[in-house]
Amino acid sequence: MQLTIFTDYGLRSLMFLAAHPDRLCSVREIADHYGISYNHLVKVVHRLSQLEYVQSVKGKGGGVKLAKDSMTLKLGDIVQTLEPNMELVECFNSDTNTCRITNSCQLKHYLFDANRAFIASLNNHTLADTLKNTRAFKGLDALTALTDKNGAAEKD
Repeated sequence: MQLTIFTDYGLRSLMFLAAHPDRLCSVREIADHYGISYNHLVKVVHRLSQLEYVQSVKGKGGGVKLAKDSMTLKLGDIVQTLEPNMELVECFNSDTNTCRITNSCQLKHYLFDANRAFIASLNNHTLADTLKNTRAFKGLDALTALTDKNGAAEKD
């Protein structure tokens, strides 16, 4: 199983915002921190805003921040919400299934149980749990403060 890039970027964005709860962060800042596509991240953050995971503030000095306490956001719930589907195999979707052994196959039951166990395992952890080592998120803070002071930072 592999999560989509969309979900990966969504989780990383939420982690970044959780590591900086005291301020608004720009999408550009998050993209630069991870070295990922700004244009793709704009779509991800927009979706996170629609799902009410983040609050977006427009205009000069705007940005995004978590809309909820990171201790209340369960990782499995986030993944299930962001993933377009959790269909590990073709037979999980009755509309597109063409597998000839679906009616007698036992594998689908094991995969379904494994999928549920995956989400349940993730739900044993919250977004706050991912921040045990916040140093990974602090490296860019000094650069951001310097560019903000010089007025050269780009705002989203």
